[in-house]
Formats: sequence, structure tokens, C-alpha cells
Amino acid sequence: MLVEFQDFSKDMMVANKANVNFTSIKDAGKFSANMGCNNMFGTATFSGNGMVKFSQMGSTMMFCDKAMDLEAAFGKALPTMTHYKIEGHYLTLSDNTGKSMKFVASDWD
Repeated sequence: MLVEFQDFSKDMMVANKANVNFTSIKDAGKFSANMGCNNMFGTATFSGNGMVKFSQMGSTMMFCDKAMDLEAAFGKALPTMTHYKIEGHYLTLSDNTGKSMKFVASDWD
């Protein structure tokens, strides 16, 4: 679950059930995401040296009034994330300028 991202509140992200699912990464290199409206998907490659690359991103195209700002910002930022760090139950993705997004395992919080 997404818990820290730009100026969006944790409460809003939790209410939207904002999440990324990496369970298919090991087998197929695929991920899926949802910020409260559209289903997003693509490929991701994680390397052992803390680097990540997101590509081939797509999304369904529904309009949802309250989730669109978060979804648009996330969709724009995710492909720019190039580094990852895992600390306990947290995954942090960051770009080369210091911008980041932080996730917590959905069974933890």
C-alpha cells in the first residue's frame, strides 16, 4: 500500500486503497497498481544493486473524480523511479532528484 507520496495524505491514500502489486515480478516481470480508480500495469525490472526500471505502462481509462489527481501524479512519477530500498515491511522507490514514494506491505500497518 502506498503510504508516502508527494503532498497526498496517508489517510487519502489508504481510503483509496492505493497499492502496487509486485507478486508477478519474479515469474513474468509484471506489476499492477491501483490508486482508487483505474487499473494500471506494466513491467518492472529490479536489480540486485538497488536499481529498478519501469516500462510498458498502461491503464484503463475510467473517470473517477476523487482519485484522478493521485492517479495522474503516480502514473507520471513511477516511470522516473530508478532506485529501490527495502527496510523491514517498507519499500521506497526514488528517482535521481530525491523524489520518492513509500509503500508498506499490505498485511502490515
